[in-house]
Amino acid sequence: MTDETTARTSAASRRPPARAIKGLSDRAVGWIFVAPTIFLLLAINIFPLIWTIRLSLTNYRANRTTAEVSWVGLRNYERILTDPDIWNAMQATAHFVIWTLVLQVLIGFTLAYLINKKFKGNDLWTTIIVLPMMLSPAVVGNFWTFLYQPQIGLFNYFVGFLTGADPSSFSMIGDVALAPWAIVIVDTWMWTPFVMLICLAGLRSIPDSIYEAAECDRASKWRQFWTITIPMALPFLMLAVLFRGIENFKMFDLVVQLTGGGPGSVTELTSINLKREAFEKWRTGYASAYAVILFVTVFGLASIYVKALNKVKER
Repeated sequence: MTDETTARTSAASRRPPARAIKGLSDRAVGWIFVAPTIFLLLAINIFPLIWTIRLSLTNYRANRTTAEVSWVGLRNYERILTDPDIWNAMQATAHFVIWTLVLQVLIGFTLAYLINKKFKGNDLWTTIIVLPMMLSPAVVGNFWTFLYQPQIGLFNYFVGFLTGADPSSFSMIGDVALAPWAIVIVDTWMWTPFVMLICLAGLRSIPDSIYEAAECDRASKWRQFWTITIPMALPFLMLAVLFRGIENFKMFDLVVQLTGGGPGSVTELTSINLKREAFEKWRTGYASAYAVILFVTVFGLASIYVKALNKVKER
């Protein structure tokens, strides 16, 4: 009796798992597990995108739900592409994205290169440098708004100490010429540690044997830096640029806390301009077309950039 029970148990254990689930095939079982994820993806990402594209072809207004919705075709897209205010917002965004990327990459890579050199207090300095990126953008915005105050702000006194200028003679967030640089400085201060960590991972992935071989060939430190360090850390640098470029293109909360898009509209980025079109002017169809244009722009640039990144990795 015991031998018969053992044989039945052994036969059942050898039975394919798919047949054990009411005769379903392996393919069907796989779809059962994947289906919830696909459903969530469709519900959270794909459906809103399709609905936004549909709204962009109408004159729909969210605050007038009972009004008749008319089909306007591509008229919203034409109006956006010929609107000077939109192009001003695009220009402000480009200024913000380009300069933050340049500063964050230069400073972040420099910090990573220095921290990669083992020295006393290495871990402590790494922790201190990383602190800004752990803070909420709302906290950072309020904190730097206080630092930028002409009368009591420490930033103005620091600049005055270096240049000899009167601290109360300029306002970083109230001057048309200085406000775009004010948001660049804050974003650089907050997110340079993120770039530093990615670069540090790249630097620590370079085998020491390569540097040892270069020293045997009597290569100078400068030559090692340009022929070994930069080429092997370049994919990580490009990855950091990709992440920060996408995030800064859709930057909203930090700039709203600092300047609110002002003075005037010199720091009104596309995300802020889009929010005003959608939730202040209530031109939902127009704002939907605006969002589609921004999505296509970011997606297109990111796709081209990823192809370049893959080519660098394959070298």
